[in-house]
Amino acid sequence: MFTLRAAVMWTVHDFPAYAMVSGGSTNGYMACPVCKEDVTSGWHAGKVCYLGHRRWLPWDHEWREKDKEFDGNTERRLRPREWSGDEILEQLNRLDFAPFGKTVSRTRPSTHLNWTHKPMFFELPYWSKLKLRHNLDVMHVEKNVFDTLVGTILDIEGKTKDTIKARLDLERMGIRRGLWMNRDNDKARSDLAFFSMKPNDKKEFLKFVSSVKFPDGYASNIARRVNVDGGKFTGLKSHDCHVFMQRLLPVGIRHLLPEDVVKPIMLLSRFFSQLTAKRLRRTDMFQLRHDIVQVLCKFEMIFPLAFFTSMMHVMVHLPEEALLAGPINYRWMYPIERLLGELKKSVRNRAKPEGSIIEAWVQYESLTFYGIKCFARRIQSFPSRKDNIARRLLPSSRKRYRPFSFSFPVNPKSQNFGGENVFCATNRILPVAQG
Repeated sequence: MFTLRAAVMWTVHDFPAYAMVSGGSTNGYMACPVCKEDVTSGWHAGKVCYLGHRRWLPWDHEWREKDKEFDGNTERRLRPREWSGDEILEQLNRLDFAPFGKTVSRTRPSTHLNWTHKPMFFELPYWSKLKLRHNLDVMHVEKNVFDTLVGTILDIEGKTKDTIKARLDLERMGIRRGLWMNRDNDKARSDLAFFSMKPNDKKEFLKFVSSVKFPDGYASNIARRVNVDGGKFTGLKSHDCHVFMQRLLPVGIRHLLPEDVVKPIMLLSRFFSQLTAKRLRRTDMFQLRHDIVQVLCKFEMIFPLAFFTSMMHVMVHLPEEALLAGPINYRWMYPIERLLGELKKSVRNRAKPEGSIIEAWVQYESLTFYGIKCFARRIQSFPSRKDNIARRLLPSSRKRYRPFSFSFPVNPKSQNFGGENVFCATNRILPVAQG
């Protein structure tokens, strides 16, 4: 007998769940969970936007003195301060939060800043000593950045940030005169921006994307998601955006957009490619920390202010987290989302999804346990696109058993299916499944 102890290193979740586990809201003027109240935010084009990335530049950088190219102001401030866990805990202990309940008013006083509650993780004695407590999910950040960027350069209706409100906001601030509304008599119109593709170039770009072929298992068939006539993409998944951002986008736009627009987009593509590598070097992370600031500052000189959502801003913190916690593929949501997707597939009674998932998981564990105990040969699961043994053993016409199906081949060289050994032993499996 021994005592098993476990420690929570950090949490992995998407951005809305970040607010639940960290205690700070991810909406409003102080949505950045790292900068907190020191973030630079403002109301532009009917929403909160996050600017001020020149604060990460060196003190004597020439871009700090420019005003009309950015938001109309020079930048003399230093980068936002870093909050330690002890400082956050001390701040939370001074606040008085309302108890949980539906009838309790949730109006926060100004003294609470963006805090909504005190996280239970601070009950752990070591939690305030950790340098990284919650991870920014690179999967969703990359997906949202891709949607914002591609929707704007392709001028997709409903996804572009170059809207009439954004143009009027620039005109109100007196900056970027080339993007102002053109007024003829009593009418006003917005011309196509220099950072957006022309209709013929857009069609050429979409035809290029629809013609790309990937190796089996590398990515899904992105050509099915392309609507050439409609000039847009439909149904792109997170991994599709991941491949698109790093492999297709820098190649497809290099001759269709001005050089000043293409260069920062290619630098952003390289940023995500190196950040999501299996192996990271400290020198590369220091370089990425410099590159992402350059990219965001160049974007501030190109795109309207409405372009800079919270997802665009949090990219500046990703290299710092990689320096603290290591490779991204241990800290993003891909494995979690895939597991949740498999569990959701086992739901048969939609009125009681949790019970369906539990029942399916018990069957899965029972079959696995019984197979390990009763069969000497290894268990062969299916379906697997890369598994040739499963393809030989399981004909395509055979029915897939739900919620989980396994085959126990008696002889791997045989073409016969060995699953009948499992179904003949049902009487021996049920007692194990029932405990």
